[in-house]
Amino acid sequence: MLIYVDEISERLIYTLDFVFKERGLTYSLTNDSQQFDSFSQAKINYSDRYFPNYIQVKPASVLFDEEVLIYEIGTGTFEDEDCLSFNKVIDPLASIFYVITRMEESTSTFEDRHGRFPLERSVLNRFGWIEKVMCDRWAVDFLRFLNRKDLIAFRNRSTDVEIIPTFDIDNVYAYQWKNGLRKWVSSARDVIKGDRHRILERRDVLKGEKKDPYDTFDDILTIRKAGFAVRMFWLLGDYAKFDRNVSHKDSRHQALIKTMSESCIIGIHPSYKSNSYEYYLHEEKERLEEIIHQPVEHSRQHFLKLKIAVTYPILIEQGIRHDYTMGFAEHAGFRAGTARPFHWFDLTRNKPTELIIHPFAYMDGTLNEYMKQSPEEAKETILKLYKEIEKFGGDFLCVWHNETIGDYGIWEGWREVLNYTLSLNGKK
Repeated sequence: MLIYVDEISERLIYTLDFVFKERGLTYSLTNDSQQFDSFSQAKINYSDRYFPNYIQVKPASVLFDEEVLIYEIGTGTFEDEDCLSFNKVIDPLASIFYVITRMEESTSTFEDRHGRFPLERSVLNRFGWIEKVMCDRWAVDFLRFLNRKDLIAFRNRSTDVEIIPTFDIDNVYAYQWKNGLRKWVSSARDVIKGDRHRILERRDVLKGEKKDPYDTFDDILTIRKAGFAVRMFWLLGDYAKFDRNVSHKDSRHQALIKTMSESCIIGIHPSYKSNSYEYYLHEEKERLEEIIHQPVEHSRQHFLKLKIAVTYPILIEQGIRHDYTMGFAEHAGFRAGTARPFHWFDLTRNKPTELIIHPFAYMDGTLNEYMKQSPEEAKETILKLYKEIEKFGGDFLCVWHNETIGDYGIWEGWREVLNYTLSLNGKK
């Protein structure tokens, strides 16, 4: 397949690699009109230039612009799929690039109370596409178009989906290892509230007569032993309003992290404040590396605090090679329009980077606390997302916490939701 363009750009190559190479297909580019005209095999014209008798797709300017611009965004149909239009030009390739690079986040000034890009501002949410892997749908739609024109042989097939359970460790234990002032403040709060259940539960846990409700680490190890590629992201920031884990200096805490690292990949869960100050990320990553005695290359932002143009360059600078923050807190689905891991494209430098983004399909708190779903309703949502990935490809990555899989408090009945997720590919 030879594709003619007026200009060969990094944006174009990045997008076409996603369309073709991700599906085992090859392509070549040329901006030489004579070479294109004399080429005797399959070819397509992706430009405004007119070539008689050859298939043409007129492009939007997105893949050839050198700056991050604001476009008039609309919708239309390309072949069989709803598609974005840019300044009234319908273009599935530009749509892929716009969504997967999160270009809209680079030009947005809207933030929620945690400084995050809000779901309501996303084009995927606006057009009802958030639960669809739209970038993969556009890629398949474009390839089907070429197939119908007898330019390539392509048939989309269901794929084997790898289920990847991930766990954020924000708070190792509900009661254990909370020492000094913190222990007494928590106890006093329960007394003031008259929370007899917590008072008795705290007593029984601290006396060793009852297991701490957040102690689900054996369960996580069991999941790992079942063959799942478990990822754990550990919060090691200093105690603050939104960072409340046990101190990283506690030898018992360090021993637990070492034990888990023998079986699971352990990444850093950068503290709430680290998103604004690179120093904290550097310090917290060093703490984890000193505990597990190996480089830390995996990360997920605490509270999903992600300002792409700021956060990702900092992660790269600090030696992070894999990030797992790509998803919305407010709704399950696909923030980047795909479930496939992909290299982050730096829009300010107009080139791809070594940082690999691993999108997640849902987070426990999204289903329970934001979407207000029951466990049974959550299973229906999860199955829908799984089938979408099964049809178009990618990894089924989900986000849980150690305190949410113990059937405790508002999470009663939710361990079965995780079990259901793990059972979808028949492994468990």
